[in-house]
Amino acid sequence: MTSNTLIIRGGVVCDAATGEARGADVLVHEGRVREVGSALRAPDSADEIDAAGRHLVPGLVDAHVHTTAASADLGGVAEQSPYYVAAHTSRILRRMLDRGFTTVRDVGGADHGVAAAVAEGLWAGPRVIFGGKALSPTGGHADLRSAGRQVLDDHACCPTVGLVCDGVSEVRRGARHQLRTGAHHIKLMLSGGVASPTDRVDSLQFSAEEVRAAVEEAGNANRYVTGHAYTAGAVNRALELGVRCIEHGNLIDDSSVRGFVEHGAFLVPTLVTYEYLHREGAAAGLPPAGQAKVGDVLDAGLHALELAWRGGVRLVFGTDLLGSMHSHQSEEFSIRGRVQPAHEVLRSATVTAAELLGREGELGTIAPGAVADILLVDGDPLADVAVLAEPERHLRAVLQGGAVVAGRP
Repeated sequence: MTSNTLIIRGGVVCDAATGEARGADVLVHEGRVREVGSALRAPDSADEIDAAGRHLVPGLVDAHVHTTAASADLGGVAEQSPYYVAAHTSRILRRMLDRGFTTVRDVGGADHGVAAAVAEGLWAGPRVIFGGKALSPTGGHADLRSAGRQVLDDHACCPTVGLVCDGVSEVRRGARHQLRTGAHHIKLMLSGGVASPTDRVDSLQFSAEEVRAAVEEAGNANRYVTGHAYTAGAVNRALELGVRCIEHGNLIDDSSVRGFVEHGAFLVPTLVTYEYLHREGAAAGLPPAGQAKVGDVLDAGLHALELAWRGGVRLVFGTDLLGSMHSHQSEEFSIRGRVQPAHEVLRSATVTAAELLGREGELGTIAPGAVADILLVDGDPLADVAVLAEPERHLRAVLQGGAVVAGRP
């Protein structure tokens, strides 16, 4: 396509905010939606896409990815050449775009260079909203040393997901460094996790003073803190300390739900990763210590999702897949569809995700003024969200910023 104006005719526009769909044309100019309506007029020079019989879905957002995680052995990745990891990252991003994800939030690993490579067209992929390296205490979820390894190489160029910080001054320095490089959020490891070798899932990580320091630094920069946390104790403490978003939350309870609502915080469940860590983790490189912990969180995830949804928590779509398991990214839609209505699942990957990113009205919607990220889909995801779980069958084309970047309209 050669024109800076595009008209998409005859499609059915899906509105995740209302759960409604309506037939309409979409006029795009210079990468943004200019008009949505019936029988729209376009300049003679405009390119045209016939979308008759297809649903037009806003470009999807995955708000919990690790684009540099070429293997589930994150400690091994940390010791590899950054150039080698970058080559894997390029392929991971390309395949995300092919599945209809036009924006992702990286919560440990990607930096300004990854984001710039996509923004400048060096790599094809979703735009990358990054937080840099996640902050972890010694022995925490981003301390990837085995129990017997004494030395930790924390050099800035190492392709690791995290940075070990102990004490308020180190946390401040770590947060400020991520913000200096353009991070859109600060990630804290607030409880144990699956992929780390020496911490228990139910452990608490960082002191209250350390968490407050990161929250203050993020707030000073008009950014926010998101926290890796599983248990109700870790989640509830984080919310009280000003953490705006929680990743995972598999072991929350009713008190946690009340805390989310009271503080207006977001929850990003990542259910698909546990399913495939259980099935394929060993083959994908997950060390034995991580394999042993998967069962602690696998069965609880759907229950936590239902608690949060019924309690009115602001839910955002995320996957947290590693290595070869990235290929299962879209299956998160089917898993959530076991609990939530289809339009609520779609909302989590569009409208609510845009709110978390501070991009309301720009991303996650097909409306005047929005970035023209649009999927052409066979089937109605507002009736059956599993349509989005099989992009190879149902996704016909991906537009990002008004340009066709995957598929063929």
